[in-house]
Amino acid sequence: MKNAHDLVEQARTRIQEVSIADADAAIQAADVLIDVREADEFHEGHINGALNIPRGLLEFKLSGTPELGPRDLNLVLYCKTSGRAALAAASLQDMGYLNVRSIAGGFDAWTAANKPVVKPSLPSFE
Repeated sequence: MKNAHDLVEQARTRIQEVSIADADAAIQAADVLIDVREADEFHEGHINGALNIPRGLLEFKLSGTPELGPRDLNLVLYCKTSGRAALAAASLQDMGYLNVRSIAGGFDAWTAANKPVVKPSLPSFE
């Protein structure tokens, strides 16, 4: 019987992970940067230009959005620590996407490297 950690490690054997050192170049070359964290995580801070599609909706959203349908899109994914992104990348490969990469270490590694983060401001209610 496999647990979540086993599934993530299995996914990592089949996907391409990008190091934090190479993440900026991968993001610049990407057609779409996808943050697979939940909406509340995304709104606490995210990488500039990221599209938020939570892991649980990813396959459905990509299947139902014509602009995200081409299988040759260059996709870069991330989550908090890279587990969900690894699973998502493997799933997208199973769907036929040809250029899918995940950021190793995820958003936590991004912020630990002091890379820029977008933090949406709350509206003033005064």
